[in-house]
Amino acid sequence: MKKKGILNQPISSVISGMGHLDRLTICDAGLPIPSSVQRIDLAVVPGIPNFRQVLTALANEMEIEGIILAEEIKEMNPEMNAFLLDLFHDVDVEYKPHPEFKNLTGTCRAVIRTGECTPYANIILVSGVIF
Repeated sequence: MKKKGILNQPISSVISGMGHLDRLTICDAGLPIPSSVQRIDLAVVPGIPNFRQVLTALANEMEIEGIILAEEIKEMNPEMNAFLLDLFHDVDVEYKPHPEFKNLTGTCRAVIRTGECTPYANIILVSGVIF
């Protein structure tokens, strides 16, 4: 049994299998997930677990060189946008219109669904390298 880090087997497996520039989505409870992508559903009830909890755990485990957000987060959820920019202050940040963001989820290794129920609480993490 692991002593620390992510204990969820599917999440741990996805992260350890990622290479440079591979992508992983963490989303709110409402984002549509393409059937072609692995779905890791953590949502139990609205708000549990929340987006910030899941994202913070992943950020501590994964080498991230960039993030992709929906353009609409700036206006519709500025508090979450500020949290994300603070958490990822040293990586490339890209904004895409929400329809384009949704299409990009189909290029990800997996989509992790949280119980978050606030607008545009979605992110695509772009994997970096540790050397």
